[in-house]
Amino acid sequence: MKLKKVLVGGCFDILHVGHIKFLKKAKSFGDYLIVLLESDENIKKLKGKGKPIFSLKERITVLKAIKYVDKVIVVPKNPTHETYLKLIKKIKPNVVAITEGDILQKHKLNQAKLVGAKLKVIKKYKDFSSTKITKLLF
Repeated sequence: MKLKKVLVGGCFDILHVGHIKFLKKAKSFGDYLIVLLESDENIKKLKGKGKPIFSLKERITVLKAIKYVDKVIVVPKNPTHETYLKLIKKIKPNVVAITEGDILQKHKLNQAKLVGAKLKVIKKYKDFSSTKITKLLF
């Protein structure tokens, strides 16, 4: 029997209950949850100096400890739109799961369509945000 693969992506820095709820819901759409994890260099470019708080190795360790996560794949440094297309073609997920309000929703929908996957939008859990937590702590 072929496993139904679900793909999610993100930084997953300062993991919080919103992340766990998201991963749990994403896993419910299939049998095998794959996390595309942004590298430290990519996060620094996206979010600025002082980010990420936790190193790539630490974020991988935490994600692998979550029972809903089956595999973590690190996005190469300096990714382009083509990089993500190559990854999704290689992974061939059945479902791509994102959070509501994802600014890249249109791109992710096109990527999902490219491999015949469904796009599932997951409601954000309350008002949790790694960015807000960082501002409170630092």
